[in-house]
Amino acid sequence: MHHRESWFAAKGLRLELEEEIPTRSQIRADYTTVVDCERRYINVSDSFCELVGYKREELLGKKYDELTAPETNDIHTIFRLFIRDGYMHGLWMLVHRTGARILVRYDSWVRPDCLIQSNMELVTLLAAASSPA
Repeated sequence: MHHRESWFAAKGLRLELEEEIPTRSQIRADYTTVVDCERRYINVSDSFCELVGYKREELLGKKYDELTAPETNDIHTIFRLFIRDGYMHGLWMLVHRTGARILVRYDSWVRPDCLIQSNMELVTLLAAASSPA
């Protein structure tokens, strides 16, 4: 058994071919990210870079926690459930470099190489909160 098959078996997950995975998703892949098991970006689409206002070089190695709006998602619990189930979808609140909030709809799955891929589409952009005077 290869490393990736044993990892999936240990998690009780069914190993799927990458070609099968996109059929699950109803989300357009307007923005795509790939993160490792430490939640660090290892690949991002140009459109995602533009969406969040960072250059690719700035995002690679950064934890996605840093782009998640504070107090909107329990990242540790959600990530633990995600690794257990191998797939998640829903809404996620990101933060643009300027502080503006970005609500996206996402589909994420654990790929056969044990990396996590997410496809996202924009729901809405919200203005940055103004600083108290």
